[in-house]
Amino acid sequence: MTEERFVDYYELMQISPAAEPETIQRVFRMLAARYHPDNTQTGDLEKFLLLGQARDILEDPEKRAAYDALRQEEKQKPLAVFSLKEFAVGIDGEANRRLGVLCLLYHQRRVSPDKPSLSLLDLESIMSFPREHLVFTLWYLSEKHQVRRDETSNYVITAEGIDYVESKLSSNRVIYRLLKSAEYGSAASDDLRIWLNEEVIDSPHGNGTGRL
Repeated sequence: MTEERFVDYYELMQISPAAEPETIQRVFRMLAARYHPDNTQTGDLEKFLLLGQARDILEDPEKRAAYDALRQEEKQKPLAVFSLKEFAVGIDGEANRRLGVLCLLYHQRRVSPDKPSLSLLDLESIMSFPREHLVFTLWYLSEKHQVRRDETSNYVITAEGIDYVESKLSSNRVIYRLLKSAEYGSAASDDLRIWLNEEVIDSPHGNGTGRL
């Protein structure tokens, strides 16, 4: 874990921040076997090494407490991807902002089934857009039945919304990278901006816009 690339170990392991040590160990063993470099089908050295780091920190009470404090600070930072020109305020960026909201809610639903919703304040903070610029986006997604409000008035993705996001993954590399990076908990890091800009430049659509 470095200043350049913060890794959310809870999201990496897809466990709750309140997970017990027994859960951490059980999940680690399962994922370590899957991503071990000797596994010819699913081996992933980088992910395997990150899992080892995650276990070492999360199983040590003092290290975990310090890490949790750092994680809380990192969670307050907006995701770098939303500063790209593809999400610019205005009509040109509106379709991309809709997909951005859906991806955030998709990820929240997948990794936090006990808390699958995000508030308008959460979306403001993560996307670094004022709520006035998100109201239209959320109204449209609600009208399309891709998001809904829960009992606390927070936003959750619907089955229709999940289907829509997944239908875009094969043809939209920017969205794929955004969701994929979340598996490492690194979506707020500067290296994602470089990664995404390279993806836009190398877009198979050849228009150089990275349009979602």
